[in-house]
Amino acid sequence: MPDETVPSPAPAPASDPDSTGSGAPSRVRRPLGCAGAALVGVIALVLLTWGSWGSTDFPRAAPEEMAKRAFQRSQEAYEVMGFTRTIEPGVQDVGVSTENTFGSSFCYDGGLLGLEDKTVEGAYAMSHAWALDHVPASQAVPGLRRLRGFLTDSGWKVTSYSEGERGGTWELFVQRADGDERMSFTWYPDREYFTGGATVPCAYDPEWRNGDVGPAGDDQRPPAFGPA
Repeated sequence: MPDETVPSPAPAPASDPDSTGSGAPSRVRRPLGCAGAALVGVIALVLLTWGSWGSTDFPRAAPEEMAKRAFQRSQEAYEVMGFTRTIEPGVQDVGVSTENTFGSSFCYDGGLLGLEDKTVEGAYAMSHAWALDHVPASQAVPGLRRLRGFLTDSGWKVTSYSEGERGGTWELFVQRADGDERMSFTWYPDREYFTGGATVPCAYDPEWRNGDVGPAGDDQRPPAFGPA
């Protein structure tokens, strides 16, 4: 029987960019792919760094001005809820009595890549806290629902909202300006106790000097709180 002859594979056409006869196109594509990936990485790093640099670009404003702003946010929410009582400044028993207080906290810088957590010298964030006792469901429930709709229509983003089931706690949390401005509201049915609070964006204190201790504005005292 004659031996069988296996035919040799035909050479690839010269026009085939992946053929062994012309390897230049495939070699060119590989470096371009690496360069593209590197370019994407550089762009991502630039964007991340850019956002990090802007994180400390706070306005210059006196604590009195920012405290007033936080107070106005709370007062507006208070009126939408339908409350009419006037709350004197201060708090006697936290979590039990009425409250009307200012607070101030440090502002933080995430660093070049957003991985740090250091205080920004001269910067502060003002907040206002208030609380009301003897708030029945007939006032708290429709008030919170009305407030949620009002804030949503006013450009606030609802980050959390829960209607307490079986006597549970009711909560509403909102924010805007990328989270730099926030408000929170909580009603405890078992105690008929309602709390609210507003925090405004960070600012640099024009009067701050090297060596000052504590965040600016920690000595602010609010006026009586209630309907305008």
